[in-house]
Amino acid sequence: MAPSKPFRDRNPAVIGAISLAVIALLVLLAFNASSLPLIGGGTVYRAQFSEAAGLKTDDPVRIAGVKVGKVEGLQLEDGAVTVEFRVRDAFVGDRSEAAIKIETVLGAKYLALVPRGESALDPGDRIPVDRTASPYDVVEAFSGLATTVDTIDTGQLARSFAVLSDTLSGTPDEVRTSLDGLSRLSQTIASRDAQLKQLLTATRDVTQVLADRNGEFTKLIVDSNTLLTAVQQRRALIDSILTSTQKLSTQLSGLVQDNTAALTPALAQLSTVTDILERNRQALGSTVEKLAPFVRVFTNTLGNGRWFDSFVDNLIPGVVGAALCGGSPAVGGPQTCSPGGGR
Repeated sequence: MAPSKPFRDRNPAVIGAISLAVIALLVLLAFNASSLPLIGGGTVYRAQFSEAAGLKTDDPVRIAGVKVGKVEGLQLEDGAVTVEFRVRDAFVGDRSEAAIKIETVLGAKYLALVPRGESALDPGDRIPVDRTASPYDVVEAFSGLATTVDTIDTGQLARSFAVLSDTLSGTPDEVRTSLDGLSRLSQTIASRDAQLKQLLTATRDVTQVLADRNGEFTKLIVDSNTLLTAVQQRRALIDSILTSTQKLSTQLSGLVQDNTAALTPALAQLSTVTDILERNRQALGSTVEKLAPFVRVFTNTLGNGRWFDSFVDNLIPGVVGAALCGGSPAVGGPQTCSPGGGR
C-alpha cells in the first residue's frame, strides 16, 4: 500500500474547488435553515387576500390565539395578495379560513387561522379569497379623512345648502325643516372648518407616530413582561427571606425576654460606672496631663545604661568628694563621680 501524500503536496486547485463547494453548501443551508427538519420544520401554506392590510414577513400565525407559525412572504398574484405562511404542529384542513387581524392598538397584525375540513390542506393549494378576510386600517382611514377634508370647499357647500333651502321654501313644513337643518349643519361645519382640519391633522400625526414606534412599544411591553416573570420566579425566594426575617425577630424578642433578669443588673452597673467616669473626667484629664513630664524625666534617667543617671547637689562636701573620686574639688560647681571612678 503506497503512503498517502502530505497535505502540502496535494493539488491546490482540487483543494480550492472542494473548499468553495463546502462554503457554498453552508451558505445555502444558512439561507434555508428554517426548512431543515431539525432546525425549522413545519409546512408552508398559501392564502389569497384582497389586500395585505399591513401584514409583514415574520408576523405571527395564530390558531385560537396560540402561535403556531409565522408569515414567510407576500407577493401579488392574479390581482390578489398571496401570503405564504409556515405552520408547525397544527392541523390545517382543506376548508380552513384565514383572516388578517389587529394584534395591538398600534396597528401590529397577525394571521389568524380557523382550521376546518376533514382532510388536510394540500400545501400546493391556496385558501381562496372567499375564505379570507382583511381588517379595516384605522391609520389609513384617518389619513384619508384628513386629505378629503382638505379638498372640500365648506363655504361653497354651505351656500349650496342655503340656496337649496330658499328654492324649496314653498314645500311642506317637514321638507323645509329638514333642509333648514342641513343648512345650519353645513354652516356649523364651515365655521369650524379650521378647527376640524387641525384636529384631523393632529390625529393623523399621532397615529403615524404610534405606528412608527410600534416596535419600541412592543419591546417595552415584552421587557415589562420579562421583568414581571423574573419577579414571579423570585417570589418564593422573597417569601423565604421575609419568613426568615420574621423568625429572626421572634428569636431576638425571646432572647431579650429570657435574659431580662440578667441584663437589667448589668446595664444598671454599667450606668453607674459611666456616671463615676463622667464625674471624674476632669481629674483623670489632669492626671494624664501631669503624668507626661514625669514619664519624660524618668525615661531620660534610665536612658544611658543599667543605672540611674542623677545627682544630688551639695550632698557631700567638695573636698571629700574629690578625695573619693581621686582628684581635686571643682571650683564653683557640683562634684560628680561615675561608678568607674571618673567624673
